[in-house]
Formats: sequence, C-alpha cells, structure tokens
Amino acid sequence: MANTTDPKLLEILVCPATRASMKFDAKAQELISEKAGLAYPIRDGIPILLIDEARELSN
Repeated sequence: MANTTDPKLLEILVCPATRASMKFDAKAQELISEKAGLAYPIRDGIPILLIDEARELSN
C-alpha cells in the first residue's frame, strides 16, 4: 500500500500546539511546524498530530 496523504487534507491541517500552518516533508513523511519547532510523523498516510508523538526540530 502506498503511503500517500491527501494533499487537500495537508492544506487544512494546523499544528495542535500553535494553530499555525505546517509544511509537508515528503521524504521524511512528516509535517513540520516551524513555529513550534516540532515535526509530526505521518504513518501509513495518516498524520499523527499528537504533541507527545512529535519530535523536536534541531537548530
């Protein structure tokens, strides 16, 4: 099964911590919230928007 996420869905998702828009990193399969400094994983095409599941971005 392909790991594809609906592009329309990605356009409307916001960071749960800041409510800011996020960038999609297709290579890493993550949604990046630069404002929060977090990367949310996408597993099997499903964005996991739980702060506890996000990884902190390194500077």
